Amino acid sequence: MAGKVLAGLAVLLGFVGQALSGTPLRQDGLNPDVLYPWRAKSAGLGRVKRDWIIPPIRVSENSKHVPEYLVQIKSDKVFSGEVIYKLEGPGVNQEPKNLFEIEDKTGWIKSMMPLDREKHNRFTVKAFALSLSGERLENPTTIQIYVLDQNDNRPKFIQEEFIGYVPEFSIPGTSVLTVAALDADDPSTDNAALSYTITAQESFPRYSINKTMFGINNETGVIYTRDVGLDRDVVQSFLLTLQVADMSGLGLTSRGKAIIHIRDINNHAPQFHPDTYSMFAMENKVGEDLGRVNATDKDEQNGENWRITYSIIRGDSAGNFAIRTEPNTNEGIISVEKPLDFESRAEYRLTVRADNDVPLSVRAASEQAHTATVSIRVLNENEAPRFYRNPIEVAIPESTAPDTVLVSDIAHDPDNAKLRFEIIQDPERWLMINHETGEIRARKAFNIRSPYVRNNKYMAVVKVTDLDTGGVSARASLVITLWETNDFPPVLVPLSGTVCRDRTSDLTQMGLLLSAMDQDLTPHADPFTFALADADIAANWTVIPLNETHAVLQPLIDIHWGEFFVPITVSDSGSPARSSSALVNVTVCPCDRAGGCTTMAAAAIFGARVGISFIALIIITASATLLLLLLLLAMAVRGCTSHSVRKGGGLLVCESDDDVRDNVFNYNEQGGGEEDEDAFNIDLLRSRSDMVPFPETFNQPGSGLPKRKQPLRKDAPYDLPSPRYPRKPPADPTNIEDFINDGLDIADNDPNVPPYDTALIYDYEGDGSLAGSLSSIASIGSDEDQDYDYLNDWGPRFKKLANMYEPR
Repeated sequence: MAGKVLAGLAVLLGFVGQALSGTPLRQDGLNPDVLYPWRAKSAGLGRVKRDWIIPPIRVSENSKHVPEYLVQIKSDKVFSGEVIYKLEGPGVNQEPKNLFEIEDKTGWIKSMMPLDREKHNRFTVKAFALSLSGERLENPTTIQIYVLDQNDNRPKFIQEEFIGYVPEFSIPGTSVLTVAALDADDPSTDNAALSYTITAQESFPRYSINKTMFGINNETGVIYTRDVGLDRDVVQSFLLTLQVADMSGLGLTSRGKAIIHIRDINNHAPQFHPDTYSMFAMENKVGEDLGRVNATDKDEQNGENWRITYSIIRGDSAGNFAIRTEPNTNEGIISVEKPLDFESRAEYRLTVRADNDVPLSVRAASEQAHTATVSIRVLNENEAPRFYRNPIEVAIPESTAPDTVLVSDIAHDPDNAKLRFEIIQDPERWLMINHETGEIRARKAFNIRSPYVRNNKYMAVVKVTDLDTGGVSARASLVITLWETNDFPPVLVPLSGTVCRDRTSDLTQMGLLLSAMDQDLTPHADPFTFALADADIAANWTVIPLNETHAVLQPLIDIHWGEFFVPITVSDSGSPARSSSALVNVTVCPCDRAGGCTTMAAAAIFGARVGISFIALIIITASATLLLLLLLLAMAVRGCTSHSVRKGGGLLVCESDDDVRDNVFNYNEQGGGEEDEDAFNIDLLRSRSDMVPFPETFNQPGSGLPKRKQPLRKDAPYDLPSPRYPRKPPADPTNIEDFINDGLDIADNDPNVPPYDTALIYDYEGDGSLAGSLSSIASIGSDEDQDYDYLNDWGPRFKKLANMYEPR
């Protein structure tokens, strides 16, 4: 391929003057040797092939001479036909389009419209040489077109208004803020070299300061203080007029604003106006506001340096008062923190100080914290009595005797009024109080097992009222802590029992299980100690401990059948220990399969080696039955001897003048009389049913243990001591009804008697009674010397009985 030759830059520069004159540049009339140097042939040299070499083209922006010829290209390809030139790239056939074009035949590249460097500062296009048929004659060459900058843009501040702050009393040279501007021109030229100046200064309030207080660095835009005297009390802010210019201050200019506020510092201490105050406070009122004190601060209002904190520095060592700041007005509010007492102190004199929340600045004048004096007078009122302690706590033993002083001097009246004391809550009525002195005593004995005693504490409420006009009162809780004492000895149970004794029994397998009951609580109850009360008995009997609450009474020798009374002593673990002794009635007998004692005859029969026949047993039973019937018949005949036999009434039907069947009551109580000390004991009657099997040995099948004969009561604890029954009738016959009702009530509440629907067994009625036989009631001849008039005094229930014995 033929070498490519670039149209010389010298040719382009030679035509600049003509282009600027507005005349289109043409190739006509130009020296061909200059325009087409590749056509010239060098002497003695052959043709050299080379590519087009076109230096960058520089075009000034905003040119008004359009179209403007930039450069002409020619191909040195030897071609007989016509050459067509084409141009492609941004600014030609790519966006932005139609900025450049090339003349097809001449190869002149020209700009078609003014260029803007701020939009496009460079273009890269490609030029082609083609034949008429479109064949590429040369390789395409790249052409760089640079747009030269003109100072066609003004600099602009980046903000319309700049805001800055500077503390008052700042020294000269203190940096305040930095302003900045931008210029769209080429930053590498003077067209974008900016310079800042302050053209005007205005203070607020206006004319408060006339001297120039701020300067600006013309290159960096930093605004700084130039002079002293920035006092916020004098001036609050400044408005600065700024200017920025390109070409280092000689070119295009723009203006802006900067507002600089003077920042307050705490250079003023608060001051009281006035500095003396008087207030009043009602005694016993807490939380009430008494009044306000006022201190002013010259610093910026509502600013942090303006906020005041008040404090009481003298006159209130007990902390009876408090002071707080009202945030909107900056005033101090004094209030009562603790109840005041007029009788103890009637006036207070407080010293109040005002301080800022922010510490005072070192640049402040010699101002000190200011104080004010507040006088507070206490007003008297009728106060309620006051307890020295609430609750009133007392700790006593449960065995405290009645009429013992528990506590005294429990309250007083601040106004020295006369008081009245009373107990308004005492569920067990254990307490009594002196209504004038408030001394509290025990009314009766305490019981730690009361349902009103919880966690050993008994609660009561005491009320005290003053007797002045209005009669205000106060209440306090009385907490009595009871501690357990050893008040009760243990009670031995059971007091009787059965020991099964067979001829083949082993002594080690015989015994009566003993226990004890103690109304005290731990540690004054179990473990119990069981011992024989008589040393002589120890040769025949022994007591073997089982555990802390049970022991076994066991014979040491081979004993015969019968009843034995063994004295046993039982002691508790209290301090000091208490004990009780009792005779245990032990019945040693052969037992049936149910565990009950059999009769001696039956034992002899069934226990003999030679048995008895069944027929003989039937004969014995029939004979006993016949004998019983004859005995009943004889008694019936004797009963009718003193009465007439009713005719037609049948055999042995007697008739009496007075039918007492509805008048005489059978109480089934046949004791041995007033001096009968061996009368039946209900515990003895039920002891056989209370036997607890001896561990291991006595629980084996076939051991012959007794079975329960009487059912236990379901409404009372087991084996509690019986109450004492009335033994003697009253001397006054009119009280016989009360005597009977008392005995009946005790029997109903006796925990050891069988249920009311149980058949009672009276197998022992005592002996040694001084009472005579009751058979005289049925004898007509034996009551002639008796006077039964006193029966009329016993009430209507005995009137019928008295009529039976009236003298005839």
